[in-house]
Amino acid sequence: MNTRLTLLILLTFFSVSLAQAQRYGTALGLRFGNSNQYRTVGLTAQQRITKRLSIEGIAQSDFKLNTTLSVLLEKHHPIISKRFNYYYGIGPSFGMEESFVKDPESKQILHTYGNATAGLDLIGGLELTVLNTVISVDYKPNINLVGREEFYRGQVGISARMVLVKSKEQKKKQRQKQRAKNKSQKVPLNEKIKGFFNKKN
Repeated sequence: MNTRLTLLILLTFFSVSLAQAQRYGTALGLRFGNSNQYRTVGLTAQQRITKRLSIEGIAQSDFKLNTTLSVLLEKHHPIISKRFNYYYGIGPSFGMEESFVKDPESKQILHTYGNATAGLDLIGGLELTVLNTVISVDYKPNINLVGREEFYRGQVGISARMVLVKSKEQKKKQRQKQRAKNKSQKVPLNEKIKGFFNKKN
């Protein structure tokens, strides 16, 4: 009986939360990453650019030997509603990282750090917008192109971002800009010239 009651309360809370949630336009928060080599804490910022596309910037560090910056173009697909979706993306990454080189002759691992790296990040995850917060879980593999011995490193991340600009507000501003642009285009050329000289006087 207690289990059923608990489940009912959780489902009710989840349904109410989804009803009150807002799709975000701009969101900023923290990301916690974990890989086989190290754990990181960083900043994550997401900006919605179209209905299904967003840009995410991730700056993260273990505050010792590894600091990276990634810029990802991400595509979102709704699962239950527009506020609960899965997403995937790709983008460049840069950083200062440690590297491990295996020497087959001596059977030792040469550890270097301070290596300037450049590569390509992929990302795939689940995302829920609830109570003005975007919570996501993702997997972010990195393909190294320059500066590190390991070609591939994978990282699991958990992010929590506050919604700074809601999607409705962003769309409203875009419509206002478009209307202002349309109005300026409708003004005849001779009126624009008159207005220009009137300002000078």
